[in-house]
Amino acid sequence: MIIGIAIFSGIGIPLSIVTENTGLIGIGPALGVAFGLSIGAGIESKMKKEGKIRPLSKEEKKKREFAVLAGVIALVIGALAFLALLLV
Repeated sequence: MIIGIAIFSGIGIPLSIVTENTGLIGIGPALGVAFGLSIGAGIESKMKKEGKIRPLSKEEKKKREFAVLAGVIALVIGALAFLALLLV
C-alpha cells in the first residue's frame, strides 16, 4: 500500500494543475491505496494457498478484536470531538 501511495501521489498534483481543480490532488493517494490493497490481497492469497501463512491463534484473534474495538472507539470519540468543535 505504501508503494502504491508513493507511486500514484505524483498523479494528483499535475492533474489538478491541468484541470484547475484542486480537489483532484487527493486522487493520486486514493488510487495508490486501491492498487496497493488489491496487489497485497493477491499476494496474501497466493501465500495462503502455498501454506506460508499460518492461521491466527485464539490469543491473536482476541488481540485483533480488541484492536478493532479500540479503533472504533477512537473513531467515535474523534467524530464527537470534531462535531463539538464544529458546533462551538
